[in-house]
Amino acid sequence: MALKGIDIFKLTPKTNCKECGNPTCMAFAMKVAQGSVKIEQCPHMSDEAIAKLSEATAPPMKAVKVGAGECEYTLGGETVLFRHDKTFVSRNLFGVNVCPGCVDERLPEIEKVDYERIGERMHTEVLNLKFTEKEAFLGLVNKVKGQGKLLILDCKDVDAAKEALELCKAEKPILNGATPDNYKEMVEVAKAAGVALGVSAPDLDALYDTTAAIEALGYKELFLDVTGASIKDAYANAIQVRRAALKDQDRTFGYPSIVNVAKVAPDDTAMQTALASMFVIKYGSIILMDSMTYAQALPLFGLRQNIFTDPQKPMKVEPGLYPINGADENSVCVTTVDFALTYFVVSGELERSGVPCNFLISDAGGYSVLTAWAAGKFSAGTISKFMKEYDIENKVKSRTLIIPGKAAVLKGELEEKLPGWTIVVAPNDATGLVKFMKDFK
Repeated sequence: MALKGIDIFKLTPKTNCKECGNPTCMAFAMKVAQGSVKIEQCPHMSDEAIAKLSEATAPPMKAVKVGAGECEYTLGGETVLFRHDKTFVSRNLFGVNVCPGCVDERLPEIEKVDYERIGERMHTEVLNLKFTEKEAFLGLVNKVKGQGKLLILDCKDVDAAKEALELCKAEKPILNGATPDNYKEMVEVAKAAGVALGVSAPDLDALYDTTAAIEALGYKELFLDVTGASIKDAYANAIQVRRAALKDQDRTFGYPSIVNVAKVAPDDTAMQTALASMFVIKYGSIILMDSMTYAQALPLFGLRQNIFTDPQKPMKVEPGLYPINGADENSVCVTTVDFALTYFVVSGELERSGVPCNFLISDAGGYSVLTAWAAGKFSAGTISKFMKEYDIENKVKSRTLIIPGKAAVLKGELEEKLPGWTIVVAPNDATGLVKFMKDFK
């Protein structure tokens, strides 16, 4: 059994290994080849053998860790081209370009977009600092460091990059500054600061050669800036780099990417948003724009959450009581399943009705109403159990519970399980909730 020309059986010692729990060296080698155990678990392997096998079994796209503290992210590490083949492992990040002349205007706008959706914080994660002139650039770095964002130093001036990193290297920014002309100097700067290095070039051939030259210098904490001269070029670059790494197994292009859509669609917010959505799918690890407003954030973050969620695990809302339209303890109660899509559709219609209500979400396994009911996840028993666990009767005085129309069969059982409660059946379709709630009120 060989990986990249390495014979695992020749490297694995011919002894039983009690430490790793495998009865024979062959069984252990088989598990290493399948990726179910790590080669480091065998205490008999030499450092040389571990190094060779670790490189051979690593993903074709390197996982690169950037940032520090709450702003630490891992990008790359992907193994497939398409989400339906296998779950993507590292979600992309969204960033905003800032320069010395626009930072005071853009920072307050960036801070406005910060909310939670299905247990995930939605905010602009990256600030891309654009170099114009050395002193102004250093002033910009001083102004934005400590803002709770991953920083990208978009600077190809070696001296300015070195001084900027002295100001912010503790935050582990990305130095996006290596080109075919200065890569040797930039590698030394990035090495000294211990940060990832972004590589850009006029075309893919030059980008490949420059990346190979940097690898030859012993540095592999890299990002590939695939932004081209046009939308067509950027799109082609992103796809070809990913295909070369994952399909052709060419590790020279096996690094996460940066794409700055503002460069190919300047002063066009709508086009930048559309392009950002495209590069969420094909294949930007960090996507940079000139702004991030709520109008841009809602579709982009929603798309990202769908693309980078395991399709085998449905998105669920945290169980609990969610007051809507200023509901208080006297407001009517409404319940449905914890499937995220159902929650957002129903809550949206309830908000449109303007009627205060307490929205009760129990654990239904992340299924839709009928699927959860069929699986026994949404039943009179589970709803009454939720009411007791979350002490609903002591939190609200209302004793009216509205259930989904498609779960009307639960009405009789719920009346038995919840004595003193009036069970009301809502319409089958969420679009009928607005009129139903207003008439019910």
